[in-house]
Amino acid sequence: MTGSPDRSEAHTLRGATDRAALLRLRDIVETMEPLATAELDDYLNPSVLELTLEDGLCEAKTARIDVQWTTQGEYKFHYTDDQGVDFRWGKHPHGGDYIHVPRLEHYHPPPDASSEPDEVEASCITQAPPDLVIRAVLKLWRVAYHTNSYEPLNAGQNPP
Repeated sequence: MTGSPDRSEAHTLRGATDRAALLRLRDIVETMEPLATAELDDYLNPSVLELTLEDGLCEAKTARIDVQWTTQGEYKFHYTDDQGVDFRWGKHPHGGDYIHVPRLEHYHPPPDASSEPDEVEASCITQAPPDLVIRAVLKLWRVAYHTNSYEPLNAGQNPP
C-alpha cells in the first residue's frame, strides 16, 4: 500500500475500536480453541486482541492472530508465525484496488499476506456478526491445521 495518502486511507479500518466486540471474541476463543490464548493489548483501551497459538500451520511451531474490530463492524484477522508466514482476512474499504474482490470482505493469502491488487481474493467469510466471523476464522484455521496445508484457509463455504 504504497503511493499517495489517499490510497492508504482507502485501506484502513473505519471507526473506533469496539472493545465490547473484542471482549466477546476473546470469550469465544477461550471456549472454542484449546490451542489459543486470547488477550487484549490494553484491557481498558484496547486496539488489538492477540491470539497466541501454541502451534502454527505447516512447519510453524508458534503463531499469533492479531484481531482488530471497529464500531463500524470492520475487521482484520492477521496471522503471523515463526516461519515468516503471514495471511489475513479483512472487511474494510479497499478503494476498489483489489480487482477480484467485489465487496468489502477480502483475504490476503500466504506466504506474505500480499496486498498486490491481483493477488488479494474475495473472502469466503461473508458473515457480519463478530460471533460468526470468529467462529469462521477458528474453523478455517483448524481445518488448515489438521490438513497441514494453507489451501483450506479461504475455501470454506458459508462458514462457520
